[in-house]
Amino acid sequence: MNQHYPNLLSKIDEMADGDQDFKSQLTRAIKSGMEELKQKYEEGMIQSNEMIIQQVRHKVKPTLMLFGFDDLIEFLNEGKVILESEGFGPSFNAHAKQVSGQLEKAIAQLHSLE
Repeated sequence: MNQHYPNLLSKIDEMADGDQDFKSQLTRAIKSGMEELKQKYEEGMIQSNEMIIQQVRHKVKPTLMLFGFDDLIEFLNEGKVILESEGFGPSFNAHAKQVSGQLEKAIAQLHSLE
């Protein structure tokens, strides 16, 4: 399997400090956060509701930063800029599709670590 986040396992291992139960819980929690981000981002786009996107972005950003999902942070920042400058429309829809694809890769990798 192609590892899109090569340092993810080591970051989780470091945080778990040898506790396998905690490692499993942490991995599931990160995956759940990614799934929520994907779902809420799509929901916000469909409803043209910037508040939904903003809330989930703020909720998951610390996790993204802590576990090295730098590309997703960049995508979320780009989405914020698009919404501020253009609002919802074709540019944001294309952006949201990219975010969704990258989240699918992250979720798949997290699933493989469970």
